[in-house]
Amino acid sequence: MKKIFLICFVLLLLALTYSFYKEITKTKNPKRIACQEKTTTFEKINSNAPIKEAIELLKTHQYTIKSHIEYSTYMPSYLINILTIQEANELLEEVISSHTTQTANSAHALLIDYYIYENDKEDKGKKNAQAKKYAGYVVFEFKLDNQLIYKIQTDYMDIDAKDLKERFSCVIESFISLEK
Repeated sequence: MKKIFLICFVLLLLALTYSFYKEITKTKNPKRIACQEKTTTFEKINSNAPIKEAIELLKTHQYTIKSHIEYSTYMPSYLINILTIQEANELLEEVISSHTTQTANSAHALLIDYYIYENDKEDKGKKNAQAKKYAGYVVFEFKLDNQLIYKIQTDYMDIDAKDLKERFSCVIESFISLEK
């Protein structure tokens, strides 16, 4: 009887060790495309939405942009002196232009609603050092007829926003990659 109990205990211990090992080594939030690996990126895909139509509208330059910047308030803003919303929109237009083919007319227009958030590192609500590592993030929502098609948030790391164009490119590539 002791022998059976010992065997069961060892098997249970091995099973627990194995499951613990699997949990520790499993990949958390695998990213769909390589550029999403560069910084923390989250996305939400509405699989019931007309994704292909929305991508086609982007590619044929049938979109409108709604945007704003949230500058830091608890610490002096670095971004306020180097980036206006107009400059950010021009940067986005430049990124999108490399993916557009021609202009067409449609009854619909894709809405690209985004904002840039400057990480306010002196905000008392920041609970740990991890929350202070990035310079800020961008959140994009792609909408068609007021229906959310795709949402993505990705961090930018340079305090002077030099990597913002790269993050915009990642957002547009991520959106277009939904077509496949």
